[in-house]
Amino acid sequence: MTGNLRGALLALVAFAVFSVHDVVVKYLGGSYSPVQIVFFSTLFGFPLVTLMLMRDSTDGNLRPRHPWWTALRTVATVLTALGAFYAFSVLPLAQTYAILFASPLLITVLAVPILGERVRLRRGLAVLVGLVGVLIVLRPGDADLGLGHLAALGAAVCGALSSIIVRKIGSEERSAVLILYPMMANFLFLACVLPFVYRPLPAADLGALGLMAVLAFAGTLTVILAYRAGEAVIIAPMQYSQIIWAVLFGYLLFGESVDGVTALGAAVIISSGLYIVLREGRVAVSENRPVLQTRSRPETGTIPRVSLLDPGSEQTEGNDPLAKRHGTG
Repeated sequence: MTGNLRGALLALVAFAVFSVHDVVVKYLGGSYSPVQIVFFSTLFGFPLVTLMLMRDSTDGNLRPRHPWWTALRTVATVLTALGAFYAFSVLPLAQTYAILFASPLLITVLAVPILGERVRLRRGLAVLVGLVGVLIVLRPGDADLGLGHLAALGAAVCGALSSIIVRKIGSEERSAVLILYPMMANFLFLACVLPFVYRPLPAADLGALGLMAVLAFAGTLTVILAYRAGEAVIIAPMQYSQIIWAVLFGYLLFGESVDGVTALGAAVIISSGLYIVLREGRVAVSENRPVLQTRSRPETGTIPRVSLLDPGSEQTEGNDPLAKRHGTG
């Protein structure tokens, strides 16, 4: 089996695991506020993250070298978590994914002012076409457009902003700083809000929250293995397989169906995202390759983003607690 094939299969497994994670979010979202779900997801994720960071031998402290960028990224990550978890709770799974898939398009746009990226005609047209796909899914003016759609779109925007900031400062900041600040913000800020929305958790639902942390951790590690086995341009498009799981799980578990307009919009968004990924994979097309280097779904701060743990991404080997000296595949 070639490295690319092995990497693609691992990525498919990883995003299937993430899809199950999102099913649990939707299940819990029917009974609990996203504030409570994100808070406990972060709380249960701390021990797993601690195990990761124990391998980080980089000298230094936890003071960020770029405090303002770190603060902006932290706020964006918290908003991504709340927006995405709320959207999963109130929207059909496929529709939520379709909107979140706009993140690569938004990353491409934000890379221009923040990274100084030059986006030429073809990628620019791909972004415009993808944003038309977002409008198709949102159907502005339709009576069904609600807070869930705006929350999903906000999560896509904030997730893209978080990704671009990591791309900008990731080589100079320690992994521990970039990982812990959003998690601590989730924990501290949501702990202040939690008393106003808290509902007692029976053992089964508490177990479901623990399962979420395990699934997110397992999915993250599997994506890392995928990127170590294959090329980024092969692995990155595998995230779109989540739409298949969304349709399947939505139908079997929640009685959801995908209407033609959502399917059309999703197809346009995915096609545009794939084109951008493939263009970035070509030599001399993109200096920064912001989409390829993201390597993960929009970050929620409940578990570390893949690109902070995977060597060969934003972080150098010296800053990467899981890096291996032999490099990546």
